[in-house]
Amino acid sequence: MILYVTLGTRDLARSIRFYDPVMTALGIARAPDWTEGWAGWGGSYDTGTSLWICVPFNKARQSPGNGNMVAFTAVNEKQVQAFHAAALAHGGSDEGPPGTRPYYEPWFYVAYVKDPDGNKLAAVFHKHGF
Repeated sequence: MILYVTLGTRDLARSIRFYDPVMTALGIARAPDWTEGWAGWGGSYDTGTSLWICVPFNKARQSPGNGNMVAFTAVNEKQVQAFHAAALAHGGSDEGPPGTRPYYEPWFYVAYVKDPDGNKLAAVFHKHGF
């Protein structure tokens, strides 16, 4: 359903230093053939959803949306934990440690972080306990 997600950044180099290890923790490599001013991770248009970061086109200051979040699929609990640890180690902030939540199903294992620009991200393993 979703082809790609784009997040704005104020500092592309800083964002690359954040997203490279965070996405690697989820087994997702950076796109090798990206245009200057952009960085992307994930599949091509034909193979799956991708994430792209860039300075906003209008050159206005980037700002995260309140209530907006991008959630990434994890293959197990260890990947969720690695995502969270990589984010915190590379300039991200904690928005909820790895684990289940009483307001979600018990098999929904998730961690929440914000990137250095304030964009909220999650990694989810939705088969915890199975």
